[in-house]
Amino acid sequence: MAEIASHIQNFRARVAVASALHRKQIFVVILLTIVHVIVCLVLIGAILLQQGASADLAGAFGGQGSQTAFGPRGASNILTKVTTWAAVIFMLTSIGLTVLVARESTGHSVLQGISSSTPAKK
Repeated sequence: MAEIASHIQNFRARVAVASALHRKQIFVVILLTIVHVIVCLVLIGAILLQQGASADLAGAFGGQGSQTAFGPRGASNILTKVTTWAAVIFMLTSIGLTVLVARESTGHSVLQGISSSTPAKK
């Protein structure tokens, strides 16, 4: 009887450890998803704020341009750096989320529920 009780205690301890690890993994997935969404919004904003190469008529002739607030190259350098860093962080969070969710899944195939049909006979 004592042996059964010790097995039950060992099982409960393993379940508690697994449950704690699962909660930590869920927390990391949620945190990474929040960072991912914020980076997506920053990336969209940075891309939309950038001006095209020949957006102005004055840009075609090498002029300053009528819509430049930071000079001819100042804003583009800042926005280019923000876009680059946001893209790198976006890719890293995408890979991180993929790895974490793949670990959590039980290894089912996407096509597992599809029944295979035989081809039509001629």
